[in-house]
Order: sequence, then C-alpha cells, then structure tokens
Amino acid sequence: MKIQNNNIRNPIFNVNRIRKDFPILEKKINNKPLVYFDNAATSQKPIQVIDRLIKFYKEENSNIHRGVHTLSNIATEEYEKSRNRIRKFINASDNKEIIFTRGTTEGINLVAHSFLEEKLKEGDEIIITAMEHHSNIVPWQILRDRKKAVLRILPMNRKGELLVDQLEEMVNEKTKFISITQMSNALGTINPIKEIINTAHKYKIRVLVDGAQSIPHMKIDVKDLDCDFFVFSGHKIYGPTGIGVLYGKEEILEEMTPYQSGGDMIRNVTFEKTLYNDLPYKFEAGTPDISGVVGLSEAIKYVDSVGIENISKHEDQLYKYAVSELGKIEGIGFIGEAKKRTGVISFDIKGIHPHDIGTILDQEGVAIRTGHHCAQPVMDFFKVPATARTSFACYNTLEEVDIFADAVRKLYEVFK
Repeated sequence: MKIQNNNIRNPIFNVNRIRKDFPILEKKINNKPLVYFDNAATSQKPIQVIDRLIKFYKEENSNIHRGVHTLSNIATEEYEKSRNRIRKFINASDNKEIIFTRGTTEGINLVAHSFLEEKLKEGDEIIITAMEHHSNIVPWQILRDRKKAVLRILPMNRKGELLVDQLEEMVNEKTKFISITQMSNALGTINPIKEIINTAHKYKIRVLVDGAQSIPHMKIDVKDLDCDFFVFSGHKIYGPTGIGVLYGKEEILEEMTPYQSGGDMIRNVTFEKTLYNDLPYKFEAGTPDISGVVGLSEAIKYVDSVGIENISKHEDQLYKYAVSELGKIEGIGFIGEAKKRTGVISFDIKGIHPHDIGTILDQEGVAIRTGHHCAQPVMDFFKVPATARTSFACYNTLEEVDIFADAVRKLYEVFK
C-alpha cells in the first residue's frame, strides 16, 4: 500500500468520517473489503437518506395535495419543502420551475414531447453531440422520425473533446433545439456548456443540459448557465432511485402542454373539457414518488453539509491519482483524455476483454462498470467494443485507488 494515511494526503475533508455515513461500505465482497468505483452508474446512500425514507413510511405516509387530514398535510409540506431545497441547490428562480420526474430519461422525454414536438416541422433540425448517453439520443431520434426532422451531431476529437468551434457552422434557420450532456458518463469530459448556450441563444435556440453525471461532482447554477432546461437523476447524487428533476424556465414551462395526464395535473374536469393545473403540478400527473422526493431532499441536504466544492476537490484528487497510478501499468490505454475531465476513467488493457477485467476485479472486492455504458456511438468512435470504467464519489479514498491499481496489476500479470 502506498498511501499510509488518507487524511494526510487528502486534507480537504475527513473522508473517513464521511465513510461512516454509508453502511454498505462495511460490506465485504468475496471476503474482501468493498471498493465501490461504480458511482457513475449509481451512488451509494448515506444513512441519513435511508433513515429519512424509513421515517416517511413509519410516521408521515399519506398522499399529498388531496386531503385535509393531518398526515396528508404533513406529507404535502415535506414534499413541497423538498422542492424548495432542490430549487436552492441549483439556484432556480422559483419552485414552479422544479418538476419531479422518474429521472433524467423521463425529463428529456418530457421536453421532447411537451416542448419541441408542437414546434418542430418537417426539415427542422435538432443538434446533439457525439458523446451523448442513449437517453439523450433515442428520444430525439424518435421525434425526428415522427416529425421528419433532421438530427445533427456535433463531433468530438480523439481526446474526447467536443469540436465546439463547429457549432456556429452547424446552426442555421432550421435549428430548433440543442440537447447536450454537461459531463460525459463514458469519458468524464466536462463540456463548455456556457459557451454552447451562449452560441445557441444568439440564434434564439433553446438548450437542454443533461446533468445526470455533473450534478454530484460540481456546483450547478442554472441562472449562471442560462440553460432553458436542466435534467438530473436523484440516484446519482446519493438519493433514491426512480426520482429525478426537470428544471425549466418558468415562461417556457407555462407555454408547454402536459406530458402525461390524469390526477393532480388538473384544475377542473368535466366530460366536455379539462382545465390544467398551475405549474409545477401540470407536469406531475398521478401520485408522485413522495418518499423518493423527500429522500432526494435529504441527499441534497447531505451534499450541502459536506460542501459540493469540497466534494469536487476531493474527487479531482482521486481522479488525478488514479490516472497517475493506472498510467504506470503496462498495457493500459485510456479512452478519452480531454483536458477538462474528472470523476470518470474509461480504460482498456491490451489483450483483455473489459468484461474479464470487471469480473476478476470483483474477485478482489473492486466494483467497476464494464460495457458500452449506454454510449455505443462513443465506443464506435474510439473503435472499441466496450471499456472498463471506474468512477468516484465523496466516500472514496486514495487507499482504495491503491487497492484498485494493485488489482489491475495482478490482472495484467494473469493474462500477460
């Protein structure tokens, strides 16, 4: 082991104290301490979030917005307090701009159907990028085919950096929308979102930012970004699965028609006509994931208590150390080496399939992700079938990086 004292090498915050908040980290895998480096897929949950979910079901469980009894009022108050906390976390202007969804994927689909479908005409163009997750490709392909529109792709270079200079050349009078990831789940690249948004707005083009990967790693300020939409998933930022957020500028959301219909998104219903509810409720049909919302709020509270800037610095230290250690191993190749990247390392080892890498590392207690990471066009671009991907969170340590790197060295020796 190279790192004798993690807190000496990592003085940003007490990571050992933070680790005590995550019960699953005490688990052993194949009789080895768990090293969880699959955070880009989903993060682990602190005890504060777990306890909050238990408290909701033990003490507060009721449906919201529909009752005058005490439990319903408590559940409603907690639900709306959660919306307010999330609004503050991303610096939105009003609670009306925070729409609860099942996750990033549903948020993108909501925008595709409720905002763009009515505006899109045959021959109109949507721009996405070469490094998008499938969730930010497939909805636009379906919309393209349905409306006979055109889907254009902003390319990237071999380092995994977008060729942003080409955006202005791609934009024309037919360009109606741009949808882009802030941080690549497959490469770790951090994209120049503000520059892209400024270019788009110069031509009055609306922009959606996929923040699924960026939300747990960096400070998000939607006012500063000036994005029209921002989407993220709760489970990436220490919250429950199945809950997410769509932020949209109020004036845009007001113009949009509901994505789903049913209860709670209505103001008045007769057999002749329905009047829709006010924002944000017209986009929240049916009984929502109330426990998921309060759990996500607790996760945001936890991140605030640690400090997103502290988390970002800590993870950047882990990332740089891991790149340095992996780079010393014979046969390692990095997939994507953008100048601005963090949190995610995609790599391969000459002569070893990524699935074999993941399987054997699991025997050492190390959990990583292998495959195409729902980014097959990225794999095609780099001419690889899949990669091994390691990704970090606030509870990971430099010692764990050493365990991981040593396991990779052993793996290479086995297959050499």
